[in-house]
Amino acid sequence: MNNTNPNNRNFISTVDVSVVVEKLSPSKVLVSHLICVIALAASFWIASNVFSVNLIDNPVETLRLVSLIVVPVVILIYSFFRKDKNQSSYLKAVARGLLGVPVGAVVNALGAIALGAPVGIRSFSRTLSWSLLMSAFTSVPAASVYGSSWDDWHRIFAHTKPIGFVDYMICIPAHGAVIGAWFGAWPMPLDWERPWQEWPICVTYGAIIGYLVGMLASFGFVVHRASSQHVKGD
Repeated sequence: MNNTNPNNRNFISTVDVSVVVEKLSPSKVLVSHLICVIALAASFWIASNVFSVNLIDNPVETLRLVSLIVVPVVILIYSFFRKDKNQSSYLKAVARGLLGVPVGAVVNALGAIALGAPVGIRSFSRTLSWSLLMSAFTSVPAASVYGSSWDDWHRIFAHTKPIGFVDYMICIPAHGAVIGAWFGAWPMPLDWERPWQEWPICVTYGAIIGYLVGMLASFGFVVHRASSQHVKGD
């Protein structure tokens, strides 16, 4: 008969996950964030200087091009931090990240529409293009790292309870992007009649700012936690 307490099993599982993720150094977190930021900046530079499109005048083309560059970089980076390295290969993590793109896009698009995003033929392509970039900010990293582990998804996005460095890398930037997008939508109904007020231009700017702030905050939490563990170890 197995008399192991379920609470003890959950505790042991949590501790095991924490031990695994804490093997990641703050320097690796910083490098990973920097690569994603550079990819994001490079995508806008390429859109402007190579394809002569920009977010205000050509939102659909720009967002699709940015997503085409950013999404693969995010998948390749976060697949290195997959949770189940003993059971899952790097290629499998990449495949999970690719699967997370359309799933995250649908969730973000439905969320935007529920919160008042315009609906129509013209708006559909804009919403779809925006949701692909939001998917790179939110669901793709989690899909690459956790796959279909509902417990981890629920812990990260429903309860916002990161327990390790990788959790901070995923959780805080994702929440930052969503919160930034929400704040970015505020100017849309105002009668300033500026071109950047159209959907989803200002929302995209807000999401990107929130994502970058979230990255900075997540690195700060990682450094603080690493310093705390070092002090305790001494």
